[in-house]
Amino acid sequence: MDILAVLAEEKIREAMRRGEFANLAGKGQPLQVDELSHVPEELRAGYIILKNAGVLPEEMQLKKEMVSLQRLIDCCYEEEQKTGLKKKLTEKMLRFNMLMEKRKMNNSAFQFYREKIYSRLGF
Repeated sequence: MDILAVLAEEKIREAMRRGEFANLAGKGQPLQVDELSHVPEELRAGYIILKNAGVLPEEMQLKKEMVSLQRLIDCCYEEEQKTGLKKKLTEKMLRFNMLMEKRKMNNSAFQFYREKIYSRLGF
C-alpha cells in the first residue's frame, strides 16, 4: 500500500472507534450494485449525466418502441392498422439489428441468446 492509502485507512479506523459511522443512512441495508460497472471508468460520468437527464441509448429506445408496437399489434383488430404497425415494427427491428452489428453485439454470445432476448421482448 502506498502512504496515502495507509493514512486513509488509519483515518477510517479512528472514525470507526469514535462511532462516527454508527448512525449512517442505510445502515444494515444491502449495497446498491453499480449498474455501470461494465462501462469504462472514463465514460461513466457521461452515462450518469445522460441517465439523470432521462436520455436512453438508441438501442434501448428502439427496444422500448418495439415492445410498444408489438403490444399495439396484439391489441389491434383492424387489418389495415395492423399492417402499418407491423411495417413500423419491422423498420425498428432492422434499425436495431444494424445498431447491434455496428456495436459489435453480433458476437457468438449475442447470437446464442438473441432468440431468448427476442422472445422475452415479445417477438
